[in-house]
Amino acid sequence: MEIKVTKGAGKLQHIVAAGPHTLIADAPSAFGGDDAGFVPHDLLAAALGACTAVTLNMYAGRKEIPLEKVDVTVVAGEQDGAYVFNRTLHYHGNLSAEQKDSLNKIADKCPVHKALSGEIKIITQAN
Repeated sequence: MEIKVTKGAGKLQHIVAAGPHTLIADAPSAFGGDDAGFVPHDLLAAALGACTAVTLNMYAGRKEIPLEKVDVTVVAGEQDGAYVFNRTLHYHGNLSAEQKDSLNKIADKCPVHKALSGEIKIITQAN
């Protein structure tokens, strides 16, 4: 999937496009932006939360676990020299302790979790 980022209407605003989908990224007004969209770091946290929820729902469906829904909260920020993602899962449904434990293990296997906790390489090219 190719992600394209182009200048938006505001001072620091940018339009992020992935296929037919778009969203706005911006900086808070305290940093010279218009606070018109997601702060880029929030997009990382959102990607982790969304991927976790989708992965858990897919797994529960395949394993016939009675997960009605899962709410995922991610709080992220600098902590002791590292960027830390604190993820909280709130399961809805009549789940046993064993099923919750299984879901917790699967949460760590979502593709974004694996990408963020694995080796990351960024290759920059300029035209």
